Amino acid sequence: MTVTEFDVPLRGGGILHASDTGADAASPLTLVWHHGSPQTGAPIAPLLEAASARGIRLVSYARPSYGGSTQRPGRDVASAAADVAAVADALGVERFAVMGASGGGPHALACAALLPGRVVGAVTLAGIAPRTDTYDWFAGMASPGGLRAAVEGRAARAAFAETEEFDPSQFLPVDWAALDERWASLGADSVLAGEAGPDGLIDDDVAFASRWGFDLGGIDVPVLIVQGEGDRVVPATHASWLLAHIPRASLWMRLDDGHVSVLDVVPDAMDWLLERC
Repeated sequence: MTVTEFDVPLRGGGILHASDTGADAASPLTLVWHHGSPQTGAPIAPLLEAASARGIRLVSYARPSYGGSTQRPGRDVASAAADVAAVADALGVERFAVMGASGGGPHALACAALLPGRVVGAVTLAGIAPRTDTYDWFAGMASPGGLRAAVEGRAARAAFAETEEFDPSQFLPVDWAALDERWASLGADSVLAGEAGPDGLIDDDVAFASRWGFDLGGIDVPVLIVQGEGDRVVPATHASWLLAHIPRASLWMRLDDGHVSVLDVVPDAMDWLLERC
C-alpha cells in the first residue's frame, strides 16, 4: 500500500503533517486514524496491513507538536475536529470514519461529536475518558504523575516532564509481547516521537485533564469502545464511563488484554465500521 505524506496549511498559521494511502473508487470507507501519546502520526504497519486487506483508504495526521505539525500550546481535545476537517478538505474527502488508540481516542470522539454529517462512525481503543469527580479518574493508573501534573496546568506538566521516566509496570506481559512482535512498529514510532521532545505529550495531557470542549451526549453515530480489562495506563472504568455517556456506544471488553495488546482488535474494529458505515 502506497503512502503519500503532505502538509496542510492552517488558516491561523502553521501546518499539519498528514499521510494518505490514496483515493480508490472501489474503497468502501475512508478511515482517519488518531495516534496515541506520544506517536509521530505516521501510519504504522499493522494499520496499513489491516486497511489494505479491506480496501479501506487510511488517512492519518500528526497532532500539533508531533511528527512535523506546528506546535499549538493551549489546544483542547475539541480542536482535533477542525484539524481533521482541514485534512479531509485538502483530500476532497467529505465523509469518513474515525478510529483512535489511547490518547487518540478522545480526539476521535471530538470528530464524531463536532463533525455531524461527515463522521459516519467512530472507534476508540484504550481511550481515556473526560476528567470528572463522579469517580476516581486516576484509580487503576500505574503511573498517573503526568496527568496529575496536567491538572495544575501546562507549566506544571512541563516541569514534570523534565524528570519524567517511563514506568514499565504500566504494561502487562501481553503488552510487552505485542511490542516485541506484531506491534514493534508502534514501539519504534513512540521512541521517535519521544526523541523529538515532550511538547506533544504535554499538550495532550493538559487537554485530557481540562474541559474537552464538546458534549459526548451529542454524538449521533455508532461508536465502538474497545478496552483491555487489565489496562494499567487507561483503566477499564474509563471505558465504562464512556459507554454510559455516549448514546449509541457499544463496548468490547477484552478480558486478557492490556493497553497495547488490545490493539490486536483493530482488524475486527475495521470490520465493525464497514458493517455499519
